[in-house]
Parts: sequence; structure tokens; C-alpha cells
Amino acid sequence: MRKRSVATLFAALVAGSLCAGAPYGRAQAAESGADGPPPQAGSPAALGVDLDTVTIPELQARMSDGSLTSAALTAAYLARIKAVDPKINAVLRTDPTALRQAAASDVRHRRGAPRGPLDGIPVLLKDNVNTRDLPTTAGSLALAGSPPEQDAVLVTRLREAGAVILGKTNLSEWANFRADKPTSGWSAVGGQTHNPYVLDRNPCGSSSGSAAGIAASLAQVAVGSETDGSIVCPSGMNGVVGLKPSLGVVSQSGIVPISAEQDTAGPIARNVIDTALTLAVLSGRDAARAGGPGGLSAGAAHPDALRGKRIGLWRLPELGPDVDAVMTRTAEELRHAGAHVVEVTPPYQKRLAELEFPALLSEFHRDIDAYLATRDGPRNLAELIAFNRSHPAERTCFAGQELFEKALAAPSTSDPKYRAMRAELSDLARRSIDETMAAHRLDAIAAPTNPPAWTTDCARGDDDVIPSSTPAAVSGYPSLSVPAGTVQQLPVGVLLMAGDRQDARLLSLGAAVEHRLRAWRAPRFLPTLGADGPR
Repeated sequence: MRKRSVATLFAALVAGSLCAGAPYGRAQAAESGADGPPPQAGSPAALGVDLDTVTIPELQARMSDGSLTSAALTAAYLARIKAVDPKINAVLRTDPTALRQAAASDVRHRRGAPRGPLDGIPVLLKDNVNTRDLPTTAGSLALAGSPPEQDAVLVTRLREAGAVILGKTNLSEWANFRADKPTSGWSAVGGQTHNPYVLDRNPCGSSSGSAAGIAASLAQVAVGSETDGSIVCPSGMNGVVGLKPSLGVVSQSGIVPISAEQDTAGPIARNVIDTALTLAVLSGRDAARAGGPGGLSAGAAHPDALRGKRIGLWRLPELGPDVDAVMTRTAEELRHAGAHVVEVTPPYQKRLAELEFPALLSEFHRDIDAYLATRDGPRNLAELIAFNRSHPAERTCFAGQELFEKALAAPSTSDPKYRAMRAELSDLARRSIDETMAAHRLDAIAAPTNPPAWTTDCARGDDDVIPSSTPAAVSGYPSLSVPAGTVQQLPVGVLLMAGDRQDARLLSLGAAVEHRLRAWRAPRFLPTLGADGPR
């Protein structure tokens, strides 16, 4: 996005945010009370900033008037990581230059020349995003040596925007594309990340550390990545907001891949406004040429913002009656706000499930070989398989690397059968959304993002057959998870989907849904649930 566009968006969002107030009430953050982690002396409280609820526009307003510095904000987040992260194990490492980055931002603010809405804002990066000065491991010991030679394109954009790179987050090793039965949130490099709401529960998806870290207020925003569900599921399960952008809105360059046909990075934040502002930076000029991700419309938080909107509710009862009850309450709230909610079932889902995995195997072999050729360590998938066989630490949670082995034997992406499979897969995924939206004249499709978090168990593996993310993931269309409610202390999100390059409209709708539901609650870091809680 051009600088003028960013400045205009930033000004509009600051005005809208400060007029409308925070997207959720301060009282909701206070509900955790004494059950939450104790405040750290001299950090957030001394700043007069509630890290759980403050938005980027509010922070920028404070930095503009001189009542807050990026250095103080960054120090507060570093102190919180030190105090809180031992509970959840979301942050692999912090950047030793973070405070220097923040000091440079403070100079720009004093001169009245900030670079945009993320100038001075602390950001965490999933550890499959290349950083030239920090290790980038994808959670694997095979990449734990020298850092990459260059930053990912999105990291360059963050640096150019003045963001403070605070550190790297843990993830499901190789973005959960190694074993048939992996355990989300575990990597050989970082160990197991825990859900901050209930610590023996799973954080879901491969962007587990990014979402858990934001839920625990360890940074203002984070970057995750998704092939199918790895931004939106951890966002839903950790009670935060996550956007999987339209394919191509954010550059894939410099991100450890699974499939160029589906991979995208995207923002994770505690509210929609911060998500939108982060996307504007991540997308850069590519998005401007593609029609732009835009930001929130000025009336997104207006009481009538949902009036007349048409939303299709895809219930997915297989996620259980408690989740279905959350969707029923969500539909009632949207109807009370003036939206028309109709029940839908997008077609072709069985065929999508049959086609997606075989296509990803071929694409992973192609794309991981190309990536490994740029790094020290194993130079291709065959060498990576051999590395795992010879390193017992790679097998301490689960031993399998069945997906690697299947990918090694999969047809080449030049094979006509593969090409036909991918063509059918992409076509049906797009039609599943396009035809549903056209038939019911919808502004978006809504579905449950996730079930309640399951207990983390290396022996059993994940419980994560969650079909709601697949249509948008395979089609390359945007999807946005917003907190919708809880099932016995465990967050459940509502996933909003729309057509290709409808990121801006989806964010505006998501802000209106967020404002209406007000479902966010601060995590309480409970050790476990009683016997009557979800498994």
C-alpha cells in the first residue's frame, strides 16, 4: 500500500477507534481478576496501558502526544514475556535489538515523522518466517544452525514500516506437515506450547505460538501462516482475531512452504482494527495493485453496521452441541443487530477432502526442496527424512514422519494427473463459496472456527478434523476468525468467509460482528478443567 494510503487509513482508523472506544469493554478484561498472572512492577501499570485491551490507534495517539514511548511499550512486553511465557511456552526467542528498534521509532515520533500505524509497535513472528538476524527453524533441529541470508518480504515491509520485531514464536514443527498424527504446538526446537485459557489444552494449528502469545498479551500483534486452518484455528482456540488473507495479498517469499497454491501469511491480534492495520503493512504495494486489503470502513463499529447484511450460517454440527449452541447465540445476536442470517451448506466438501491432501503432498515435495536449497542443513526432502531418522530429539513427542515419506513418493507437479487434480480442487473450492454466496445473495458465510480445545497428548495426537477452514484455504479466498463465545472456559471463534480479494469488506464485517458479540475474555491460565469439561 502506498504511503499516502497507509496514512489516510491510519488517520481514519485512529479517529474511528477513539470515537467508538475499544472493541470490547474493560470490564471483560478485569473478569480474570486474581486468577490471572500478577502485574509486573513498573511495566504496563506504570505506563497507564492495559496490554490486554489497548489498540494500535490508541498506542499511536499516546506516542504522538509524548505520553508513551515505543521503548517503554517494548520493555513492558519484554517484561511480560519473561513473567508469563513460562506458563505457555509461546516465544522461542526475543530479538536482542528490540529496544534499539524501539528507540529509533521514538526518534521518528519526536520528529513528527512516524512511518505509519505500526511504527514502534512490537510484533512477534512465527518461526517459519525468514529473519536474517534471528534463527528461522520451522521448529526443526535441521534448520537450527545459521539464520537465513535474507529477510522474508513481509519482514522487510514490517521493518520499513517501523515495527519492532520483538521475537519469534513456537509453532507446530514443519507447520504440522510431518506426521500422520502430530501434536499441534509441539516442535523439537521449542517443545510444547500451551493454551493460555486452560494450560493442559491444545493451542491448535501450526501458528500456535503466535496465537497463544497474542492471547497472553506478549506482543501487540503477531504474524502466522496458513495452508489450511493454521491461522484461523489457533486464533479461534486461543480467543483472538486471525485473518487468512486472499492468496497473493501477502508475499510468500521467504516463508518455509507447504504449498505455493495455498500458503499465505497473515496477522493475528486481539481485535479486528489491529488485524486490519497489520495487513495493510504486510501486503504492501502488491495489495495496492491487486485492489488492496483496505481497512475498516468508518462505520464498522456503528450500532447499525450489520443492518441489512446477509450472512449464511454453516453450522457443522459434527463439532458438537456446545459449539452449535455458540453458533445459535451468534446468529441471534446478528439478527438482533439487523442482519439476515440464513442456514447454508456449501457444496463439494466431500470431494475437496478427497483431493486436497494428495495435491499438497506433490506441492510440498516441490516447494520444500526449493526452500531447503537456500539454507544450511539438509538440501532436500530426502536428506531431511534422513536427518530426522538420525536425531532422536526429533521423535520425543511423536516419532512419525509419514507425510514426508508420502510426499517423497508423490507424483511430480508436472504430472498430468496431479495437474488435473489441482485444477478440479481449486475450481470446486471457489465454486463452493461463490455458488453459496450467489444463491443466497450473501455478504459472507459464517461457520464455527474450532471446537473447544482438546487436551494435549503426544501419544494420541490431535483431534483436529475441522472442515470450516478448507473452502477458503483451497480457493485462496480470505477468512477471518473473530471470538464468538466459550464452552466451559475454552474459546470458540466464528469464521467469516467471502469472495476473492474481499479482504477489506470481510474485515469491516468482522469489526461489526466483533463489536456486536463482545465475546473476548482475557485468559485465566487455568491449569486444567474439572471432569465435566471437554476432553
